[in-house]
Amino acid sequence: MERAVVQVTLFGLLLVLASTLPNKDDWNIYSFHINSTVTSRYATTVITSRVANRMDDSKEIEFQVRIPKNAFISKFRMFIDGQWYNGVVKGKEKAQQQYTEAVSRGQSAGLVSSVGRTLEEFKTAVTVAAHKKVTFELTYEELLKRKLGKYELQIHARPMQPVKDFKVDVYINEKAGINFIDIKGGLSTNALANAITRTHADKQAWVYFYPTEDQQKTCDGCGEQGMNGDLVIVYDVNRDSSLGDIKSSAGYFVHHFAPSSLSRIPKNVVFVIDQSGSMSGRKMQQTRIALIHILNDLAEDDHFGLITFDSSIFHWKRELVQANKENLESAKTFALNINERGGEATDINAAVLEGARMLNAHPREGSASIVILLTDGDPTSGVTNLELIQSNVRRDIADKFPLYCLGFGHDVNFEFLEKMSLQNNGVARRIYEDSDADSQLKGFYDEVATPLLTDVTMIYNGGTNLTQTNFSQYYNGSEIVVAGQITDNDIETFTPQVVAISVRIVPHMTFSETNATVEYTGTDFDSHIQRVWAYLTVKQLLEKELLFSGPEKENVKKEALELSLKYSFVTPLTSMVVTKPLGENTDVLHKPKEGGTTQALPSPVGHRPLSRKGLKKRTRLQGHVVSYSPSRLADAERSGRVGV
Repeated sequence: MERAVVQVTLFGLLLVLASTLPNKDDWNIYSFHINSTVTSRYATTVITSRVANRMDDSKEIEFQVRIPKNAFISKFRMFIDGQWYNGVVKGKEKAQQQYTEAVSRGQSAGLVSSVGRTLEEFKTAVTVAAHKKVTFELTYEELLKRKLGKYELQIHARPMQPVKDFKVDVYINEKAGINFIDIKGGLSTNALANAITRTHADKQAWVYFYPTEDQQKTCDGCGEQGMNGDLVIVYDVNRDSSLGDIKSSAGYFVHHFAPSSLSRIPKNVVFVIDQSGSMSGRKMQQTRIALIHILNDLAEDDHFGLITFDSSIFHWKRELVQANKENLESAKTFALNINERGGEATDINAAVLEGARMLNAHPREGSASIVILLTDGDPTSGVTNLELIQSNVRRDIADKFPLYCLGFGHDVNFEFLEKMSLQNNGVARRIYEDSDADSQLKGFYDEVATPLLTDVTMIYNGGTNLTQTNFSQYYNGSEIVVAGQITDNDIETFTPQVVAISVRIVPHMTFSETNATVEYTGTDFDSHIQRVWAYLTVKQLLEKELLFSGPEKENVKKEALELSLKYSFVTPLTSMVVTKPLGENTDVLHKPKEGGTTQALPSPVGHRPLSRKGLKKRTRLQGHVVSYSPSRLADAERSGRVGV
């Protein structure tokens, strides 16, 4: 049977993919809806797929979607023969027995796997009786992150068959007011332009995408197998108040802080580049391209340094220099001549400490310092003990500037880089080995290229149970978000204030308003504001768990688990037990760690009808359980990709 795919992807801030087979003689997806509601930057997405089994015997129908890695699944259910079957979130240990039983039966018990840059894949299957229907409904939640001055909702639609009732509904509600909204992407042009309706009214916006079956076949890049392209919704909100946007409801508040009209702070940046043998070929070529673009963007009042390393350290210059024309031309020549060296040894400890030394030796009042490390491997030379490296780096940086770690490829020890970044007020980012890796590198740099504030402290008199309130730097186009509870729900005594260092005012500047208004949003937002607080709190507790050890680690883990269970979030500490009709096997859904799952071969995807009497083989591949038809399995065996 020809295999095809239904995919609808909400990428970046919202991302979903669904897959299916197109044989309408056997079955039919007669309705597929994605409904995304964004309220004060918090997105709740519901995917609903309705499928009919047209055959005279029972079929196994598989539901498969992809969601953002930063999202938490909060609900999944199936409607079969007049009854809802709901997934239940449990602590991972309590779900372990069901998980173990599923593995012993040879089932794919780990229902979520990492499948790319920003996606996790969820799938489950259920048997549908002849001429009956099933409804799948999945809900996930995510706090949207502002990057480069905008929030972006990207929808990738590739159904591979026309769907009669195919709808994407997006509703945006921003109390601060929507500054602009735009729609881009291949699906917004030519034949499909008429399928899009957009309405923008001050604080609200609606986008509807309802392509007909004919439109799904006639757009650019489309055909009998349906749509194949992107729909991108871009927006930002008004930022009239220097203190930002503060909402409260039912004793909880959320504060979005992104002041405008600030002068940029000159920066001191050191790039620490791995040039060991594993960086050979395309990785090194793309690194050189990205470095040239980054050097071109440095301002004349910036200072910078370049270090390359394998088992030894190589300097362009041993001290930071001003980004004037002469130095930039010299640095570009150096960057163009960076080549991988023959050895595989990598001395990450010495390289990062040298970057920290260069910044510590070059203090400049009124400037912001940054170290950016790019590596694709583990430390194999010099100090190789990971905890000792982290301790050394933390000692030398001493909270004076952030460390950003870019891990190139899938072989890098991402957890090591992530922990080292978090310990030093930075973040880790994976760079994927694709044709646009240079753009990924440049894109990350752009996010931190323009510091506007340093040493940002968010103060809330009358607030408690606060999320993170101290931030080393605030960058142009980004946003700081803090949530918490208002003591005794007394808004009258709740006073927010932000203290930070800027280029113009020394030692600090204060953002506050004498008559600051904390907007009470009313009952419609009661659950919303509280869930923003819960989402942020769980995310940050999971980061703390990575940093802590001993009793402190266990206390943080316990708190994160309790909140995950209370708000039904599927997190690394919880699992969702997917219940099914009597006689059906129970599935257990886990959330994978970044880099913790090796991608398997593409498995049969979509709402996949398989007769219970039909032949079906299951084989293990790189830690996954993958289901294959006999012909597909034979092809894989001949190619040597799997073993039985």
